Amino acid sequence: MKVVLISTYELGRQPFGLASPAAWLRRLGVQVRCLDLAVEQFDAEAVRGADLVAFYLPMHTATRLAIPVAQRVAALSPSAHLCFYGLYAPQNVEILRSLGAGTILGGEFEEGLCALVERLRSARETGGPVGPQSDAMVSLAKQRFLLPERSGLPPLERYAQLDLGPLGMRTVGYTEATRGCRHRCRHCPIVPVYDGALRVVQRDVVLSDIAGQVADGAQHITFGDPDFFNGVGHALAIVNELHERFPDVTYDVTIKIEHLLRHAKHLPTLLDTGCAFVTSAVEAVDDRILRIFDKNHTRQDFMAVVSLFRDLGLVMNPTFVAFTPWTTLGGFVDLLAVIAELELVENVAPIQYAIRLLLPDGSLLLELSEVQEVVGAFDPEALCHRWTHPDPRVDRLQEAILATLSGEHASAMTRVDAFEEVWRLAAKAYRDGTHRPLEPHRSFELARRPIPQMTEPWFC
Repeated sequence: MKVVLISTYELGRQPFGLASPAAWLRRLGVQVRCLDLAVEQFDAEAVRGADLVAFYLPMHTATRLAIPVAQRVAALSPSAHLCFYGLYAPQNVEILRSLGAGTILGGEFEEGLCALVERLRSARETGGPVGPQSDAMVSLAKQRFLLPERSGLPPLERYAQLDLGPLGMRTVGYTEATRGCRHRCRHCPIVPVYDGALRVVQRDVVLSDIAGQVADGAQHITFGDPDFFNGVGHALAIVNELHERFPDVTYDVTIKIEHLLRHAKHLPTLLDTGCAFVTSAVEAVDDRILRIFDKNHTRQDFMAVVSLFRDLGLVMNPTFVAFTPWTTLGGFVDLLAVIAELELVENVAPIQYAIRLLLPDGSLLLELSEVQEVVGAFDPEALCHRWTHPDPRVDRLQEAILATLSGEHASAMTRVDAFEEVWRLAAKAYRDGTHRPLEPHRSFELARRPIPQMTEPWFC
């Protein structure tokens, strides 16, 4: 049996979501070809004659990019069974069925893919049609993971690298120690699928996966867990052994502000074991917006964590949803002022200043009256519900910032340059309104060590 696993986009990371199911399927004796279209060309010959073509959909962007590829696959191999799996698959059932999806899998998908292969084999042996999907569309089964098989994927050098400024670049590997999340932040795409459930990738599998990538040249590991401190004991055991076995390998993790405060006593362990930076989805510095998102932290909590990190020498990579239906011009300027006052300008990837709240189908935010007042119908092309800000100046500002940060000169901007340009646009919008004028932002030089940053920054 010939199976093709396709990923279209995963933020410059070699996808665990291809490597893990490849191991499960090859154990069944299946011929598996992995295609990561983020870094390699579509291979029509690989798709022709395939029995199963399965698309990995971990993100909204990956889902949108998969649609034209799926249409191409259907034309090239009309008898192939189409499957879509990953976080965004069960949230877009109607669209995916219209593309010819025979199977849709969310949550823990490896066992479901294996069951699908057995179903296809049975149909081939009997000469009958493939039976309907019998496995749950969303599975939260506790799996015993296999060591991911990364053979056939592009080499790590083709993916995003860690930029250490004058210290050079580091080759980056990627793994996952957990899936799901114990929390239910309303804007998060994980919640409609996992609903507070956490699933653990066994420690020996994680460490063996890292060892294999180090052997392939990885000098840094990104842990893709939605929150690395969801299972803090599991996490600390992994990084302690990682550092013991590979003391020169650094890593980065994602952790909630809430957990950084609750588990502050463990932050020195991160520093001592080679953590280059911690990504934290701060989202906003407006307490009202944080309450709507149900983030379970406050503006002051964020500032407290920044202070903790500065005292320890840990590096924070804060991310934001800069534009929401409740963002005011003054509120956006306040966000910029806080970033400047906390000396985080060089820690923030410029794209963060343009991020607009995404409302996919199934988002818990759609249950709130505050959202129902501004949201439109589901847009099948954008794969989300459109919304318009009550103050059109806010939408215009977001569009201007996005155009500036994605324009032809954006790649030549430093993070300080980008911040200055965003400040200029915000100040102009603020001044043109009914608010008091702003003083021009004072340029500044930062004399600290270079901030580690990925060549392809994280964002939802």
